[in-house]
Amino acid sequence: MMKIDGACHCGYITYEAEIDLEKVGICHCTDCQTLFGSAFRTLAFTHEGAFELLTGELKIYVKTSESGSQRPQSFCPKCGSPIYSTSTGDGPKVYSLRAGTIRQRNELVPQFQFWTRSEQSWISEMPSVSRLDKQ
Repeated sequence: MMKIDGACHCGYITYEAEIDLEKVGICHCTDCQTLFGSAFRTLAFTHEGAFELLTGELKIYVKTSESGSQRPQSFCPKCGSPIYSTSTGDGPKVYSLRAGTIRQRNELVPQFQFWTRSEQSWISEMPSVSRLDKQ
């Protein structure tokens, strides 16, 4: 287990959590692509009681998935940074923290990928794409 802290882009939302480094993954689903504005989303999973919102108040948008389940998506109401998603209903909650908001994100090495049927075809070609240190 690892103690982490994070914030949205503007700093209005801050949080702390405890995560399992074995539960860091990449999601290729089309919802993540659209909601994040990218080809995939990197996530760190935590559970209810291990996540604490320190400052701010999250805005919630409930997305109905392909399977029909509802997924509350939380984000900063000021800058729009996505913070986590979870499930609806009773029972213990699992939070999918958006790794880009975690200060220790360089230490989070993905251990698995899912929804790969939606993966962009060019992902496997990334090692051959030219790289620049800065724009």
